[in-house]
Amino acid sequence: MGQLSRQDNIVAIVKEKGYVTIDELASQFSVTPQTIRRDINELAKADQIRRHHGGASYDSSTTNVAYATRQILQLPAKEQIAQRIAAEIPNHASLFINIGTTTETVARALLNHQGLQVITNNLNVAAILSGKEDFTVIIAGGTVRSRDGGVMGEATIDFINQFRVDFGIIGISGIDPNDGSLLDYDYQEVRVAQSIINNSRTVFLAADSAKFGRNAVVRLGNITQVDRIFTDEQPPKAIIKLMKEHKVRLELCSPK
Repeated sequence: MGQLSRQDNIVAIVKEKGYVTIDELASQFSVTPQTIRRDINELAKADQIRRHHGGASYDSSTTNVAYATRQILQLPAKEQIAQRIAAEIPNHASLFINIGTTTETVARALLNHQGLQVITNNLNVAAILSGKEDFTVIIAGGTVRSRDGGVMGEATIDFINQFRVDFGIIGISGIDPNDGSLLDYDYQEVRVAQSIINNSRTVFLAADSAKFGRNAVVRLGNITQVDRIFTDEQPPKAIIKLMKEHKVRLELCSPK
């Protein structure tokens, strides 16, 4: 199979599956991982797919990548971001933590803390933290989304609005690289995240570098509404400019 034909097939496979590893593609096409890496780099430069450490994904503006896939995407970066955020949270603080695999990684990084009170609309976060006897974990009411344990709806928003916490820790599906719009896929999820922002004294955005330029159909708000952004690479120049203008602090968390 020639290079062009192989690359066309790589794009088709990535679109179908959402995410594919380099090893899977190398095995399927009987070529070396180095060959697949070169293919992925070329396709990513042409904006046909998105390159990740160890694989490639396809961005849809209407459908998110499957939850199981998101758990492994950018995992080293997510873990480093989580450790950095955890280091900024004092013991005995109150927090909101919203839906997402990045915020679930943050929850794991908080397990060595003491006396936290956590309000969440993420059943996975609640399961991670509930084993700590000195933590108070409060789950928002609402409708459970089966694919990822997210809790959403009007009841969730009403519940969130009853609190005023020290820190709101939010994840996001995408960030517009030009105007800093925070983007997600589910209107109900976005409304809950907006309530979390509005009811937090300090807002931390946990977003690995793959989120910059990733498309999603629903606008949550703007990057200027958060206090600190935790990411693993320098954001685009337009985002840096916005952050400086609005005094949003950048925390670079490079994977080890």
